[in-house]
Amino acid sequence: MKLDHYTEDDTEIVVVEGEIDVYTAPRLRELLIDLVNKGNFHLVVNMEKVEFLDSTGLGVLVGGLKRVRAHDGTLDLVCTQERILKIFRITGLTKVFGIYESVQEAIDKRKSK
Repeated sequence: MKLDHYTEDDTEIVVVEGEIDVYTAPRLRELLIDLVNKGNFHLVVNMEKVEFLDSTGLGVLVGGLKRVRAHDGTLDLVCTQERILKIFRITGLTKVFGIYESVQEAIDKRKSK
């Protein structure tokens, strides 16, 4: 798994590539915790290049969402891949996360609220 992050319009963008599974998810968890601890409460996780997501990965994303919500923040996802979207639909997490087709769309949606 490859992780990167940058700031755009006071939103921290986390770019994830590869697989988010039981072995790699702790790295993503550490990054999300670190960003929140540094005062970043509006996060967008770009999952466009994620090839695989398991229950551990879902747990990390839900945990990140809980952390930012404790500070009235947001954690949105960018995902257009059908096989990954299906996981969110099956688990009912499409009702929990904002899922967008681009980083810009996610940022614009948050700013319009």
